[in-house]
Amino acid sequence: MRFPSPLIRGTLVRRYKRFLADVVLENGDMTTAHVANPGAMTGLDVPFSQIWLSKSDNQMRKLPYTWELVEVDLGAGPELVGINTLTPNQLVADAIAAGAIPELIGYTSIRREIKYGANSRIDFLLEGGTRPPCFVEVKNVHLMRKPRRAEFPDCPTERGAKHLNELAGVMASGARAVLLFLIQIGSAASVSVARDIDPEYAQAFDRARKRGVEVIARRCRLSYERIEIDGAVPVVD
Repeated sequence: MRFPSPLIRGTLVRRYKRFLADVVLENGDMTTAHVANPGAMTGLDVPFSQIWLSKSDNQMRKLPYTWELVEVDLGAGPELVGINTLTPNQLVADAIAAGAIPELIGYTSIRREIKYGANSRIDFLLEGGTRPPCFVEVKNVHLMRKPRRAEFPDCPTERGAKHLNELAGVMASGARAVLLFLIQIGSAASVSVARDIDPEYAQAFDRARKRGVEVIARRCRLSYERIEIDGAVPVVD
């Protein structure tokens, strides 16, 4: 996925109210950017960090800038980390369409944001071909507390546990259910559940795997111009 226009460099002043960040641009101007991320962003929203913003051409937007990348050292040297939680679904959509995720090939129909379960929406519903329908839930990952070990979630997520229970429920109908961790950290060599951060999510995760929910993970390769899915990494305890 290539950014539609060159990103703009800035220095983070502070992030607040979860979805807002004050940023000083390279020309010295101060602006408020949208933060498309409801999580804790542990280690990623440190004041004076170098960050990169996209700018929308939509004149109706109150905040034209969106925070996309941050440069940070998570133990493997300085690297770019993606913080926009809307990015993974677009990356996965492109990868599924291109047949770049072997576990998700063999379907002729890809639908997004389909209602299912108890008032939930699945990120992708894959249908057709020789495989049973496949429900795919994508989770953005950008927490790394130990070098090369990514973790999810970065804060308690009741919604995340609900999604796992819903995924496990579709197995009864004969459908497939897949949880896909998309890691916006290029140095990630594995991913695990952050059990100390959200024990309830961890319990739901274990139940879902026992009931047959498949769990796969992909890391990203990031640059100032684009973000791409790079390769598979193991899900470890």
